[in-house]
Amino acid sequence: MVLFALTNPSKLKQNSHHSFSESLMEDSIEDAEAIIHKWISPELLDSSSSASSSFCCVSSLFSTGNREEAKRFIGAVNSLHSGMVRLVSVNPGSMKLVRAENLMKISMNHLSKEFYRILKSNRRYLDPESVSVRSRMSSISDSESDDEELESRNSKSVTRDEEDADAMADLKMIADCMISSGYGKECLRIYKKIRKSIIVEALDQLGFENLSFSQMQKLDWGIMEKKIRKWLRVARRAVMTLFYGERILSDHVFSSSSAIRESSFAEITLQSALAMFSFPGNMAKSRKSPEKIFLTLDVYQSIIELLPTIEEVFSYDSTSSVKSQIAETLTNLEEGVISMMDEFESSISKESSKSLVSGGGIHQLTRYVMNFIVFLADYSDTLSDIIPQTSSLLSSSGEADSSSSSPLAKRISWLILFLLCKIDAKSRLYNDVALSYLFLINNLHYVVVKVRTSNLKEILSDDWLEKHEGKVKKYVAKFEEIVWGEMMVMVMVMETSLPTAEEVIRRFSNRFEEAYKRQTGWVVPDPKLRDEMKVSAAMMLIPTYSEYYKKYRVGLRKNVGFAPEDIGNYLSDLYFGSGGSAIVSSIQSSDSDVFDTRGS
Repeated sequence: MVLFALTNPSKLKQNSHHSFSESLMEDSIEDAEAIIHKWISPELLDSSSSASSSFCCVSSLFSTGNREEAKRFIGAVNSLHSGMVRLVSVNPGSMKLVRAENLMKISMNHLSKEFYRILKSNRRYLDPESVSVRSRMSSISDSESDDEELESRNSKSVTRDEEDADAMADLKMIADCMISSGYGKECLRIYKKIRKSIIVEALDQLGFENLSFSQMQKLDWGIMEKKIRKWLRVARRAVMTLFYGERILSDHVFSSSSAIRESSFAEITLQSALAMFSFPGNMAKSRKSPEKIFLTLDVYQSIIELLPTIEEVFSYDSTSSVKSQIAETLTNLEEGVISMMDEFESSISKESSKSLVSGGGIHQLTRYVMNFIVFLADYSDTLSDIIPQTSSLLSSSGEADSSSSSPLAKRISWLILFLLCKIDAKSRLYNDVALSYLFLINNLHYVVVKVRTSNLKEILSDDWLEKHEGKVKKYVAKFEEIVWGEMMVMVMVMETSLPTAEEVIRRFSNRFEEAYKRQTGWVVPDPKLRDEMKVSAAMMLIPTYSEYYKKYRVGLRKNVGFAPEDIGNYLSDLYFGSGGSAIVSSIQSSDSDVFDTRGS
């Protein structure tokens, strides 16, 4: 035998290597047994069968005070695994491997139990919200380390933070060991079972309801609106804390394996995330009435704001379906918004009441449409992304068309033009031409003021305002011509057209009285416009009439005509209306839910 060994040096070297590997394996087993013996019942160490699923632990390995022992335990298991790998490569039939494999199974079973215990006992501190908040606080602390107030605030929670950090470190230590030892699937199975239930329970506690499209269609809008508003709150919390925190925890615990890390996060969050982001898409498809547009835009804005975080959190290939679902939902919301705007335009077209507004005041249609559009303007940035660039809503006069106008500006210009055409048609229902012009003045002025005092000004430009303010002035000039025209002519030719001063004053006064009585029930709701119109009338009539009246008043009999101050007093009483701007008959009842104003 010795002679064979001497004449076969390679065989001698191989035997020497086997002997050395087995010696190392023996040392690893003995070291591991010595450490593991403290934490696992001794009878299990002598068993040659597979590890039992239930065993008695002397105490928790990863409890306070035992952390150094835990590290020694993990180190022993890692050494045991390394020795097994070396021995398999040189002597796969070694009996020492059987003993080592049994010891490894027992160790992995124990670590599985420890992993489960840490997850369960630290559930309160390892919930995704706590993890996400600590992550952000840590980032702030790192960037503002000199901030005494921040350091003081952080010091108050240092004990809890240390406990949380220990729990996360322990989980990672166990996961690293189990993964490197070939027990990653077992570790992942435990993790998914606990963490998935946390996400589901958290969403349930926040009030999220996973409603199908058919279920949404059956709900009353009042109930549906409450659910949508709740979704807005839940979605932000879900993305910024639940999903975000779970991604941080999964990445930390399974940092040693990209495949397990991805699988863990995907299987825990995917189902909940898909349900969360399919909800608003179903909502958009089930609700098309114009008054739903603002809540739809709120949902759209919320998703857009959350999108960077969503893309960061769900960046794995296995979670790409979440981003696909969100893209589909955003498309549904965009189509819903455009459909609602079309329906809004249609509702204007369908308003066909023939009743008149008392005193030529502001029509309810004008109020509703402009308040609606003003609210739309508050979403201008969002709408600019939704309204298609190919929008071609042009009027025959080109009023809504401009090569420099955005699609949103064109759409809103078109809606206002559509409204003004309806108002123009309604003005012709008045038998009195002057009152018809006053109706146009009031309604167009209301439109101009709404544009000037809201975000519409930024959308429609100064040119639009100047053009329509000029129209108001033209309407006012036409109104004055109709109402005061004859008297203005009389004032201009007073000294030459009539034989006596008394007859001139009497005739002027009679015409003025007729004009005054004609307008006593008329209204100009806007105080500034009302004063401007009365001042304009006074400036046209009083100066020349006053000069003439003073020149001839010595020869006048008593109570002949109005004194100049009377003219001013009567003018000051005009345009308050007998019934204000009350509506004689408003929108037809069939459209009552559509024309539900959100402001005045």
